[in-house]
Amino acid sequence: QVQLVESGGGLVQAGGSLRLSCAASGSIFKINAMGWYRQAPGKQRELVAAITTGGSTNYADSVKGRFTISRDNAKNTVYLQMNSLKPEDTAVYYCNTKAVGFKFEPLEVWGQGTLVTVSS
Repeated sequence: QVQLVESGGGLVQAGGSLRLSCAASGSIFKINAMGWYRQAPGKQRELVAAITTGGSTNYADSVKGRFTISRDNAKNTVYLQMNSLKPEDTAVYYCNTKAVGFKFEPLEVWGQGTLVTVSS
């Protein structure tokens, strides 16, 4: 079993900052990539940012220059620093990992989600 435990969501005023964390644990042989997705009410889930083991990153255009994804490979943990938050950033944020299990099977795991609310 592989688990992702997220933390750091909450309520913040527009222009403020929040930092999300997500730690992976369980039967993981190797993590290839970790990322954050979000889903606002009535909208589809979308990629916010992702990072590979080697450090390559990918961001949604809407968060470039405001959000920074980073990771601690030794702790199997990924972070999302969110600055200059806007009301349109309000959503449930989900952590995601693409990994390989001990039987070399591909794994894709989702966290339970953490709510980020940005007030205007």
